Amino acid sequence: MPIYKRFIQHVILNYVIGSFTAVLLVGAIFVFSKLNVAQYELLGLVKIIVISSAIMIGCEVMAFQMHLRPVRRFFYGKSTTFKDAEAVYVRIHHLPNLSVLRIIGPHLLGFSIPAAGLALWMIHTGQLTFPFYYVVIACIGACLVASMHALVEFFLTMRAIRPLLEELREQTHQHYGLNLSLRGRVLLSLRHKFQLSATLIGAFPLFLFCLATQIRLERSNATHSSSYWLWAGTILIFGVAFAYLGGRLLTREIEQPIHHLLEKMNEVKEGRLNSNASDLYSDEFAELVEGFNMMIEGLKEREEKNGQLLESYFVTLAAALDARDAYTAGHSLRVAEYSVLIGRKGGLNETDLDLLRKTALLHDIGKIGVPDAVLLKDGKLTDEEFDQIKMHPVMGESILRRVEPAYAMAPYLPGVRSHHERYDGKGYPDQLSGEDIPLFGRIIAVADAFDAMTSDRPYRKGMKEEKAVMILEEGKGTQWDPYFAEVFVQEWHRNKGIIS
Repeated sequence: MPIYKRFIQHVILNYVIGSFTAVLLVGAIFVFSKLNVAQYELLGLVKIIVISSAIMIGCEVMAFQMHLRPVRRFFYGKSTTFKDAEAVYVRIHHLPNLSVLRIIGPHLLGFSIPAAGLALWMIHTGQLTFPFYYVVIACIGACLVASMHALVEFFLTMRAIRPLLEELREQTHQHYGLNLSLRGRVLLSLRHKFQLSATLIGAFPLFLFCLATQIRLERSNATHSSSYWLWAGTILIFGVAFAYLGGRLLTREIEQPIHHLLEKMNEVKEGRLNSNASDLYSDEFAELVEGFNMMIEGLKEREEKNGQLLESYFVTLAAALDARDAYTAGHSLRVAEYSVLIGRKGGLNETDLDLLRKTALLHDIGKIGVPDAVLLKDGKLTDEEFDQIKMHPVMGESILRRVEPAYAMAPYLPGVRSHHERYDGKGYPDQLSGEDIPLFGRIIAVADAFDAMTSDRPYRKGMKEEKAVMILEEGKGTQWDPYFAEVFVQEWHRNKGIIS
């Protein structure tokens, strides 16, 4: 797999450059420039470095192969399921973190311990004339070098894995039709990344300088170790504290706008498009905030257009249904108007009122399935014909269930199905009673009955509103929900017979 091979080449090249810089340049210059060593001691130090480096490289190769084994198996066709791809995707994201362990572990276990053991043995046998505590200083220096090498390797690996991740996502989409994602998982937070990096970058040169100066001064008999480390320790404490504080301030400066944008993104996810992100920044985050706000404006515009299209869809569908019968023209629109009036006076919020209005517009959609001979009959319906009429709530629900996406139509189904249920349980199609009848069904039943009673039909003329209101009052608690029927009646009386 070419992309995998290029990734391995990049990682190896990064490691070689990092090792050469950290171990050979920093380590060698630190040792040989600060120590006045004899020729035979120089040869002994070279032996220590070569042997320890060989052990270290061997340990790192084994760790590297172990970390990459799942990735290699996938890219060479030994893992074939989507779950395997997900596991490899996560493993690749972990490689920068693993590179830190791969560097620090072998440096400590594979380099420092063998080097310290060899150095102590050579000092004991007289091959080196250094004080024993120089070995401790050397181990501390090796830890510092390993930490800087690990830091460099971390960021280089972060860059190297991106083409590999893109290839993995593309292959997975081609084979399985699915997209790989961490789904918001944070494997290493910005706080830890910046805090550790800034602290290490600030502390590394201070520690290295203090160690080198200690050796240099002692070799020249310029000072005592105790007085030197009292001074050097103070400098180190202030230096590390300043580096830590700087990292913390930098982290906070980056985290704050990110958290602000994440908060706004969650609002967008929940459908709240009312507020833009605050433009309080003068760096690159200002561009990011501006782009985010432009996206929000675009979403608002599209949401508004979609709302208009959806509203037109409901109104057009209701008008087309009413157009089958000249006597019922405008029926659905009037029922929707009355329903919203009842709902608003009954305490429904604006979101529910919008759902109620659309439900009322579609409440008779099932009549599409009723034959014209039955629906438009002038005379009295037979029992068989009335049974066909009584099926229109069920037909309406069935029709709406076929509209995609299903979740978008789900809020309208209960009201469409139940708008002919009676409060006393004698309605249809399910003989529900009381508050077992869905809320929208109970409201629409009142509105639908009032408009039906006051509208002309082929077989009768519409009754006066006063009589229809009287019938509603009489039917409270039996045919209609007593609360919503009373709300409508009171509103009718308040407006002196004019419902608007």
